[in-house]
Amino acid sequence: MLDALAAGRADGIDVIVFPEMAVPGYIIGDMWDRSAFLRECEECGIALRDASQSIICVFGNVGIDWNRRNEDGRVRKYNALFVAENGRFVGPAECPYPFVIKTLLPNYREFDDSRHFFDLRKLALEEGRPVDELIAPVMTQHASLGCTLCEDAWDMDYSISPLNILAHKHADVFINISASPYTVNKNHKRNRVFSAHAERIGRPLLYVNHVGIQNNGKTVYTFDGSSCVYDGCGGCIECGESFEENTLTCDLPIESPARIGPTVSLCEDTIETTCRALLYGTRKFMELCGVERVAVGISGGIDSSVVASLYRRLLEPENLLVVNMPGRFNSRTTRNLATELAAKLGCFYAEVPIEESVSLTLSQVDGLELSTAAGDKKERIAISPLALENIQARDRSSRILAAISNAFGGVFTCNANKSELVVGYATLYGDICGYLANLADLWKTEVYELARHLNEFAYGEEVIPTGSFDLVPSAELSDAQNVDEGQGDPLIYPYHDTLFKSWVEAWDRTTPEDILAWRLEGSLEDRLGFRGALSEVFSTAAEFVDDLERWWKLYQGMGLAKRIQAPPILGIKKRVFGFDHREAQMNPHFTSRYETLKEKVLRERI
Repeated sequence: MLDALAAGRADGIDVIVFPEMAVPGYIIGDMWDRSAFLRECEECGIALRDASQSIICVFGNVGIDWNRRNEDGRVRKYNALFVAENGRFVGPAECPYPFVIKTLLPNYREFDDSRHFFDLRKLALEEGRPVDELIAPVMTQHASLGCTLCEDAWDMDYSISPLNILAHKHADVFINISASPYTVNKNHKRNRVFSAHAERIGRPLLYVNHVGIQNNGKTVYTFDGSSCVYDGCGGCIECGESFEENTLTCDLPIESPARIGPTVSLCEDTIETTCRALLYGTRKFMELCGVERVAVGISGGIDSSVVASLYRRLLEPENLLVVNMPGRFNSRTTRNLATELAAKLGCFYAEVPIEESVSLTLSQVDGLELSTAAGDKKERIAISPLALENIQARDRSSRILAAISNAFGGVFTCNANKSELVVGYATLYGDICGYLANLADLWKTEVYELARHLNEFAYGEEVIPTGSFDLVPSAELSDAQNVDEGQGDPLIYPYHDTLFKSWVEAWDRTTPEDILAWRLEGSLEDRLGFRGALSEVFSTAAEFVDDLERWWKLYQGMGLAKRIQAPPILGIKKRVFGFDHREAQMNPHFTSRYETLKEKVLRERI
């Protein structure tokens, strides 16, 4: 930031703007509880203030009042915007502090601002003053700046609009500094919202957003930047490339709201944007963790093939190892597909059979006699078919991949997708292990779409074999999952992806009660966005209900327990598991209305 200030001053720039919480970072857990960290943030802010000679510097930092307390008893902290000019801080005229305080603190999805920060509405109440009295432009030598922080401009559902208050007080230029994580189509909405703001208030508006990644331990968020400058008619003067650190420079006429830029593009994101987000977030997380080498367990299926192909875009071939770990239930078909993928990627490849070690575990555990120390109670345990499936999955991850990646000098990946995580269709301490789950916010059908994109555009050739697309999805852990006989996963992904998405990602999340109500009114396919027909999936109403209850119980039960122990997930969509989709372990619940609707559904034909 100091380097950018010096460069801007040398170029004759009047004002330089950095994002929200540009000094400390935004999603940083409970770092805010450490006074030493707060003091360092203050010192950095002072350094920026002192460097603001002949240039105005606008930046986000934590504002601290060491003499007051938050409602948790800790030192008073504000999410603040600082304006530094000629070596001093300049704040709104009526504000008791020399900085702008965030008015609207988001407390949904991953946001938890009020956990740490005191907002302007609380301060106004404490001071006994109207909140709009504390919201005012910042007067500088060049212009009056209408400064807001992120949520202050997303005011549709709030009773107060900081932007409107600043507009009534005749700010010349509006600035919104943001720390807004990327989600699919979010920039489409940003452009629509901020363009409309600029047009309504008739003044230029600068939107400045973070790039990079931040995390809260369980969820890794990418920040796409996509900063943009809008003219007073809502046109786009200048926009930065997404997922890139940019310096945007433009001249802002403040005398007239005349249109300068073209109408803002409102294009929705494509799978290409998703791919960029995944590659960007994965690369940044590797850098954060100091990861230089990666091992990927590959089965010949689509998920592991996509994960390996993504990492090959980020790593030199000598730093990527793909490992196939066949057991007695793995077909020659999938083993050949794994070998074919490794050859196309040009990376290291190893095949490590698991049958011998699985047999050893069976010999040690199956039929094992248990007894108390006194010998008065005895019991003999047996390995069930399901337990045998789990043993194979755990042997691959907890034993082989853990050992190989360590010896290789790297880490190993979790290849789970979102569909599997919803219902726990992955083995605890097995294929749910890994240092990062970078596909875990994509539904299975989206993984196929990403695979096609990687072949066609990222590589320009068929790196992921056609056979991996044609193959029935299968764990290949028993004779009942024989891919050569068309046997595989119990999930019908085109249908179940849409069902699970309604449970997880809908803003007003659905439950089995809603599903049955929509089924009875004949709108279920349309409501879910399922392009098929229920009659093609289920032969009877009872089969439909049994399926619904099976997966709901797993989603709210064992699937949840597994998600809690899953590795960090790279989030790119709404309601990513972890800190966004917050869950409590409780028994699966069906409402009384569900039971009533269930009786009606069971009396009808599918």
